[in-house]
Amino acid sequence: MNTNSFLINRDLTNKEKIFNIVGIGEILWDIFPDGKKLGGAPANFAYYVKRLGQNGIIVSRVGCDPLGKEILKSVEELNLDNTYIQSDSSYPTGTVDVKLDKTGQPNYIINKKVAWDFLILDNSLKKLAADADAVCFGTLAQRSSKSKDTISKFLKLTGSNTIKIFDINLRQNFYSNRILRQLLKNTTILKLNSNELEILKNLLGYSNNDSEINLCKKIINENNLELLCLTKGNKGSLILDRSDYFIHKGYKVEIADTVGAGDAFTAAMIVQYIKGKTLKEISNAANKLGSWVSSQSGATPVLNEKILKNILF
Repeated sequence: MNTNSFLINRDLTNKEKIFNIVGIGEILWDIFPDGKKLGGAPANFAYYVKRLGQNGIIVSRVGCDPLGKEILKSVEELNLDNTYIQSDSSYPTGTVDVKLDKTGQPNYIINKKVAWDFLILDNSLKKLAADADAVCFGTLAQRSSKSKDTISKFLKLTGSNTIKIFDINLRQNFYSNRILRQLLKNTTILKLNSNELEILKNLLGYSNNDSEINLCKKIINENNLELLCLTKGNKGSLILDRSDYFIHKGYKVEIADTVGAGDAFTAAMIVQYIKGKTLKEISNAANKLGSWVSSQSGATPVLNEKILKNILF
């Protein structure tokens, strides 16, 4: 099994080091039928990174309103730093109306012109970019020109060895061929699900005759990626690097809802990857955590030491 031997010039195998791993983009309230819960892929991602022993950092923006104050308080209660969550006096805190279908799959109505659409690159973010070991970003926060520009500049200010994780997260119509191509140029690791792979294939003009594995290999080679991970719901995942791949059959659980499960998967994937684990080890940890989150309610359920030990060992 491949052991990520292509990490030749990247000193990321120090198991004692605490890595700075940033989730940049949206933070918001997911509004469920029974109440609101903290959400946004970068926030969920940073939460799981932190619980997995690394320095998970949220970069986002909230309104100077009661919902924004609640977010800052909730972030602190999750033992996360809110230093890089900016406050906006002109736009409200983001909210998303979430409807769950009979299988627990979420449908999102994402409100527009909210605070995280207007992220500003200040001096503190410039310094954070220089100190980041990894940055995770998606397409949703690219819907506004302001945040899109800020995220692009942030990525350019990172070091040459910083890992850039594109967790594609295609939502509604907040993406385009041009944006996807631009983001892939700034990507070290691409993570997407089966539906997103189908959309990406059609947008980028890949052949319908390619097998799933061959299609993923083409995306890796044409975009000079180090890693690609395809999640397949209850069918597990496929993970590939430049020379090898590993298929994981997944873990069977009773689904509560799948909100946050993909973000948990991404967090476990990067934490294992950055420690130099094998594709099999990365897959085992990511599938375990993602499946466990699917069995819980909400995006950031309490993750105790017993669960963590089971996931990582």
